Amino acid sequence: MLKHFKKLFSKSVDDNEIKIHLPSNEKATFELKIDKIVIGKLLCEEGVWKFMYTDEFKTLQNQYNHIPGFSNLDKVYSNDTLWPFFQTRIPGLKQPAVKEILRKEKINETNELELLKRFGKKTISNPYELDLV
Repeated sequence: MLKHFKKLFSKSVDDNEIKIHLPSNEKATFELKIDKIVIGKLLCEEGVWKFMYTDEFKTLQNQYNHIPGFSNLDKVYSNDTLWPFFQTRIPGLKQPAVKEILRKEKINETNELELLKRFGKKTISNPYELDLV
């Protein structure tokens, strides 16, 4: 029974793991916010994800925690895969309701950016909001 639930909430479509990726021709900018304060910016361009804190957050750093995995306020983080902090916003792709949304809205289930745009605004795992700008 537990195995069934794990499969249902995993991000793969079938028993073979689906390759979710950021296409190299995609571009987008997201703002990560809490209490209407823009904490940081998440960008994707040329197949790479980038995250950096805003100057606004740097002035308020003693009032808010740093994002897990992003301890250096002055660094521009860069990676070809989306960090776990943001990946958790994308639900398991086998869930019937998620499958239906993907089908109805014609969302490419292998496109990490499309999935984040559709499902990434809020998550139960943290209080931050992720807004596409």
